[in-house]
Amino acid sequence: MSAGYPSAGEDFTALLREQVLRTPDAPALGMIGEPPLSFAELDARVRLVVKRLHGMGFRPGDRMLFSIRPCVDAVVMVFGTIAAGGTIVFVDPGVGPELFARRIELVRPSWAATESLLYLLSGPLRGFGRRFGLSLPEFGQLPVRHIRCGPWLPGTPRGALPLRKLVGSEPGWQGPAATSTFDAPVEDPDAEALIVFTSGTTADPKAVVHTRGSLGAGLAAMAGCTSLMPGSHLYTEQLMMGLPAVLEGARWSMPRYPRFGTHIDPIGFARTLGTATHAFVTPADLAVVLDAIEAGRLVAPVHLEEISLGGAPVTTALLRRARAALPDTELLAVYGMTEILPVAITSGADKLAFEGPGDPLGPPVEGVDARVADDGELILSGPNLCRGYLGEPSLKEIATGDLARFEGGTLVLMGRKKDMMIRGKTNIYPGLYEPAIAGVEGVRQAIMVGIPSEIGDERIVLAVVPDPDASDIEERLRRELPSLIDVSALPDDIVLVAEIPVGGRTSKPDRAALRARLAQRLG
Repeated sequence: MSAGYPSAGEDFTALLREQVLRTPDAPALGMIGEPPLSFAELDARVRLVVKRLHGMGFRPGDRMLFSIRPCVDAVVMVFGTIAAGGTIVFVDPGVGPELFARRIELVRPSWAATESLLYLLSGPLRGFGRRFGLSLPEFGQLPVRHIRCGPWLPGTPRGALPLRKLVGSEPGWQGPAATSTFDAPVEDPDAEALIVFTSGTTADPKAVVHTRGSLGAGLAAMAGCTSLMPGSHLYTEQLMMGLPAVLEGARWSMPRYPRFGTHIDPIGFARTLGTATHAFVTPADLAVVLDAIEAGRLVAPVHLEEISLGGAPVTTALLRRARAALPDTELLAVYGMTEILPVAITSGADKLAFEGPGDPLGPPVEGVDARVADDGELILSGPNLCRGYLGEPSLKEIATGDLARFEGGTLVLMGRKKDMMIRGKTNIYPGLYEPAIAGVEGVRQAIMVGIPSEIGDERIVLAVVPDPDASDIEERLRRELPSLIDVSALPDDIVLVAEIPVGGRTSKPDRAALRARLAQRLG
């Protein structure tokens, strides 16, 4: 564990300032292919944001709606807003106007930092956006102080302040941290810092509230479980992986988004790794990269020392492929949730060596207390646990919805309560069996779903993505599964598919979409 791991509740903005003092001239933050800001330059720009926000009337406790794709200016603005005593509020604009409006009503932001393109597509070109499936709220009509990212476009409110001016990236601005532009506010680990919506209906949206202290604990724990250090170079667009790198004194580079896109192309990402030593990707994106390497369409990166994987289950089949294509690269599997991140981290080697039932997650990270309830559900607490859900009592611990057990000090995932299927009198948890099925030779990915019958029972269907050169995979599974999984969980049907549908920001397997496809296919 990193020596910089904070005591419970240490303010994460203090951790950044400590790193600035240690390595002021080291590279800290930039876009891939461009000269990065040093830690001193990053600090100066953060302090400038604090000074200019306060000069415009921003007050501690103000909330800022944030709708800007990751870039240097966006990260500086996030740091500066929190250092100014404010809260960053992430709300996906693609959730639809009704749910968006309900979420805004709940958080009541007084500021908004928005990409200019969203003003255009939700205003004058609203009809054009709808033709492409975009149903956006009217950002220009929000009753807040507006900050625009990008050139002025029609629909942008009058008086919207250019982000480049706030963060000091306009031509000609310079401000070394050695001559502080503004004294940062007093540290307050208990102050609200980040709000992220995770789930809920229009009537009852769920917003996770993190404090400066819970962020500090989580970010430092994440950095301490990797090999990140001064001199390392991380490549990712994920804020919750990039910030730990910066706090550890490493360099963080980000890829460029396509002009109208919300997702980084995995192949383009891999081709621009350059001298990066570390990267974070989702399992789904890594699979795309491995496909390209195996097909000879992409040269494997040569400088990459470590890849962290998170956001979805990391299967042994994927790890075996990655080890073959990237033999000199260490693989880490990160388990966590928005409410408490990280929870556990394990190496690909340890995951592949595990022989027991279930999916090994590794030991809980320092400070996280994990226990298993009587019904098998995993219960978590620790300094990186969020304060709670907006408008609800504070959390002391959280029930994850995951079923787990301990084997020695290793936390082992046994399935999801909500993914449970029922056949006859048997409760079947797919997460208990999918890792073992994915370990069968020729299986690239395996997902079990239940298709309800007219009597309320479920037909268990196993969807399998086979390796391109695999043959007789269905026959092999029928032969081997009775010795690998409980007989009571054997699938009724085995269906070979080209891919498993995914959804969400982290490209998790979309079981609902898969269930619908299989129901149609099986009639």
